[in-house]
Amino acid sequence: MSHKFSFAIESRDKKRDLPQSIIIGRRDKQTLVHVLLKVMGFMLFFRERLRIDARVPDDAVPFVPDLSQLDYEMRMKLWVECGECGVNKLEKLAVKCPEADLWVVTPSLESAEEMIRLMAKHDLRRGRYSVLALDAAMFQEVLGLTGNRNAVTWFGASFEEGTMQFDYAGLWFDTTFQILRH
Repeated sequence: MSHKFSFAIESRDKKRDLPQSIIIGRRDKQTLVHVLLKVMGFMLFFRERLRIDARVPDDAVPFVPDLSQLDYEMRMKLWVECGECGVNKLEKLAVKCPEADLWVVTPSLESAEEMIRLMAKHDLRRGRYSVLALDAAMFQEVLGLTGNRNAVTWFGASFEEGTMQFDYAGLWFDTTFQILRH
């Protein structure tokens, strides 16, 4: 499978003026799961100036976020990790990006609960992290539909209700997600 995946996006969500397409390159050691988590995260977290795999303009931050947003003074406001993420990295992000909302997007509730357990075990700062758990069955079905070229029609999402609706490769998904906090 190629290292580049394109996603043609049609947004029917008045709150999210998504771009018409995005291309995500799979970096070394990244899996298709990671690529798909970025796409899902991008559509869920979309806002003005949201970037994918963009280097941070601060030399003190040695990491590249999967998704990020800077404010107008070039300070990190949102940092999203997709999939597996080490707790040491998360701990450093809390210090180096003190004003950023720190999120981890996971493909299942089980992986989100494991992330929360690891955060507690390593005594990470409370109140700094949010973990978004996608519905595992939905994610696996979408993963099976994903190829080099993909079509998505986005209808909407609600963080308050933990719901999202979209059409992916001609199949309708009306699904839920959960948010866990640490």
